[in-house]
Amino acid sequence: MAVDDVTAPLRDAIAAAERQIASAEFIDSDADLAEGYDYLAGSIAAVLQQARTHDKVHPVLHTSTGPYTKMGLDNPDTLYYHADVVPEGTYRIRGMRGSTVDLSFQVLRGDYTPSEVPGGDDAFDDRRLSIAADGSYELTFGPPIADAPPNYFVLGDGASMLAIREVYGDWNAERKGTVSVERLDTRGEPARPLDSARAARQYATAAKLLTSRIHTWFNFPKWFYLDEPVNTLTVPRPTPGGLSTQFSSVGHYDLAPEEAMVITVPVSDSPYQGFQLGSLWYISLDYVHHQTSLNSVQAQHDPDGMIRMVIAHDNPRVTNWVETTGRRRGILQFRWQRSDAPIGADLGPTCEVVDLAQVPDLLPYYDRNRIDADGWAQRITARRRGFAERMLG
Repeated sequence: MAVDDVTAPLRDAIAAAERQIASAEFIDSDADLAEGYDYLAGSIAAVLQQARTHDKVHPVLHTSTGPYTKMGLDNPDTLYYHADVVPEGTYRIRGMRGSTVDLSFQVLRGDYTPSEVPGGDDAFDDRRLSIAADGSYELTFGPPIADAPPNYFVLGDGASMLAIREVYGDWNAERKGTVSVERLDTRGEPARPLDSARAARQYATAAKLLTSRIHTWFNFPKWFYLDEPVNTLTVPRPTPGGLSTQFSSVGHYDLAPEEAMVITVPVSDSPYQGFQLGSLWYISLDYVHHQTSLNSVQAQHDPDGMIRMVIAHDNPRVTNWVETTGRRRGILQFRWQRSDAPIGADLGPTCEVVDLAQVPDLLPYYDRNRIDADGWAQRITARRRGFAERMLG
């Protein structure tokens, strides 16, 4: 039976989101507005995919957060996957461990909402798994059971989503693994047929997802970043609702065209240490064609064990230039992952804002830090190649 105007809910949600984006108080330029509209396009694509693949009986892993469907200050070093789950279901995850620096699993409740206090089964990395010599692994999520076997993890009350993250250090040398999900207790059930009523529900679901997505992340910087003093970074702290082995340091910048921020941070023993800039739409900047992020593999290390980065609009001609891509204001974010010990203040960053011409004075190894146009072009080419191989390899 035909359903009238099935796309109306989504069209209404898109129009409301467009108005919200156009009225954002932080828009300074046409580039900011254009980025907002592009963010909306990616969000529409993401929620349509999520609504169409939503299946509690036979769930699939898909990427609702990626280079073309950005949200939630996506990490340029991370591949994000998620699948729908229900607390009473039993799910088997099979995979082949790649050579990336981190692989983690997290159970979430609600739409993109982590547990208030993640427990041992809510968020963990692959060190808790038994991985075979060939890199293969298998784990199960399900209800509480007696005498649970190895690699069995309990889904808590209200569990709605399983998130999997794979994190890169060296984009050009490391290789991602494989992963799949299967719901065991519904294996014998047939796939749901598609009819017009179900198609209509998909559009209605996409509309709700879009409204929630835009509203949540539109306000997130106000709640967690913009209340910090500008051009500063917090002491490292456990990431709220994240992995117990993940720490973060956050802030926001406001730099005039002739200014630069010099950030100094010790090289960490953590397998993953990364830094990125984000826009006030709370998404990553263009990290493919511009060096808007650096992890501890990509960054140049100074002989004293420090990484010194220069945040600036114009090229200071140093290897660790992190590009603002013309954004006067934006987000600053450090992450440390897979840590065996807390990341204390002594391992956190310090920063100073100076005139761009003064940058050499703040770099004690300036002669080692300099890079010419050809060297910079090689770095950007390596980023593009690493991105292409990661996404399609």
